[in-house]
Amino acid sequence: MDWSNLFLSSAGRLDRQPFWIGLIVLFIISLVLRLFFVLVFGHHSSVGHVFFLVVELPLLYAWVNIGIKRFHDRDKSGWWVLIVLVPLIGGLWYLI
Repeated sequence: MDWSNLFLSSAGRLDRQPFWIGLIVLFIISLVLRLFFVLVFGHHSSVGHVFFLVVELPLLYAWVNIGIKRFHDRDKSGWWVLIVLVPLIGGLWYLI
């Protein structure tokens, strides 16, 4: 599995296994970063929240690329990744 292609490119298709592996890796990285920023800045620190959001932007980019490739594999446009913005139903549609 080519990790740079998985996270940094939106071209191509992605089967289920690499899709779930990519999402789990991104989720674990996000949890570790959240724990780090809570331990360093405290739970209610606005500075910690700002730093966390800045660091999360590359993870968001990788998450969108993985989603686009998975929708390509399902013969749908990459724009379908925006379905997650629909409350409740969008997240379920994305995962199913």
